[in-house]
Amino acid sequence: MDIDHAAALTRLTRYFETLSRPGVGSLGEFYTPNVYLKTPVHEVHSTTEIASLLTHLFERVDVPRVEFTATLLQHNQALLVWNLHFHTKRWLNDEQVIHGASHLRLAVDGRVAYQRDYWDATEDLYIKLPVIGRLLRWVRDRLFR
Repeated sequence: MDIDHAAALTRLTRYFETLSRPGVGSLGEFYTPNVYLKTPVHEVHSTTEIASLLTHLFERVDVPRVEFTATLLQHNQALLVWNLHFHTKRWLNDEQVIHGASHLRLAVDGRVAYQRDYWDATEDLYIKLPVIGRLLRWVRDRLFR
């Protein structure tokens, strides 16, 4: 029987739109055990490691919320365009937003076997930090003026 990849993708986006700390335990329903995930700041090879990253996220930020703005699906591959909204527990008072996209490959059972996240860590994160941000802005101004 063929998997309905569109339905699997819808389930995945709903999972992330409503994800809370206790929901991290359900990750295996959406990712294969040996999933490969690469982001600008992490590279992991299992659902256990992804669960650890998500748990760490919930420890560092308040009310993280994912908003999907576009989804494209072709056979077993998908592109998700998203915004991650959050408040940090330290340093920044205003809501922060990381704008990104994820390239997914779905396994035959509809779970994610590969995920590559694309987002600008410098613009969306590092440049907003107090000390590092000043240094990065100085370097950017010197290099690109």
